[in-house]
Amino acid sequence: MSLPPRLRAVSDLHVGHPQNRAFVQDLYPENDGDWLLVAGDVADRYADIEWALGLLSSRFARVVWAPGNHELWTPPGDPVTLRGEERYRELVRLCRRLGVVTPEDPYPVWDGDGGPATIAPLFVLYDYTFRVPEARTQEESLALAYAAGVVCTDEALLHPDPYPSREAWCAARITETERRLAERDPALPTVLVNHYPLVREPTDILRYPLFAQWCGTVRTSDWHLRFDAATMVYGHLHIPRTTFHDGVRFEEVSLGYPREWQRRGPVPNPVRTIHPADDRRRRATVNG
Repeated sequence: MSLPPRLRAVSDLHVGHPQNRAFVQDLYPENDGDWLLVAGDVADRYADIEWALGLLSSRFARVVWAPGNHELWTPPGDPVTLRGEERYRELVRLCRRLGVVTPEDPYPVWDGDGGPATIAPLFVLYDYTFRVPEARTQEESLALAYAAGVVCTDEALLHPDPYPSREAWCAARITETERRLAERDPALPTVLVNHYPLVREPTDILRYPLFAQWCGTVRTSDWHLRFDAATMVYGHLHIPRTTFHDGVRFEEVSLGYPREWQRRGPVPNPVRTIHPADDRRRRATVNG
């Protein structure tokens, strides 16, 4: 007897690494009708992104993708040399050809196990506001990072064109995303899918606190409440775990780099099952 379809989630597949590519080759749905939420960093290069999303889309009933910073890079040697907004729009076109849902598409409604819930893939970037206490400004924060040698590769490879800066691109994305979320069906809870955590707290355990400035924006710190999130799914930190913020479940679902997960033993399976109904009931209980 087949089980009901389930909502599954994973992030940071980084299939440019052979060990991670093998993981994706072996990734199948557990039940007919399963959906897969992919919270960014599929790969650095366009061809690898196309391969992974195409394979997953052929197996799962629906794949929902939110971009990570690595997809937005313009790495040396990639035949696709588009930068910034143009690269993102090309990735959206690729996803549409593959049948993958993007932040530019109507938000689908999950009606399987734990539904109904609106699935909202987000693309909001970061704006350097997750700063350490001793940094009063973005300039001071970046100076401290460069002095310490803790600098995200985005500074060299993630171009904001045509925006003057990554923080300006972030601001534009926040405005557009808030508009989209406000137009959703208010009767349904949401599952918010973003590469970065929407709140600062998950970054508190980073080995290098200065790296947090590349991990989100304070402008999204209440979105899980404003937009009735049952669950928030993210990656980027490469620290798979479950936390709760204001009673809302936050799931970090990264596979990460082989050098990270190999230290923990056999190949991990970070794919989580998301159950919006259970998470919403828990939130209601916690918040009284």
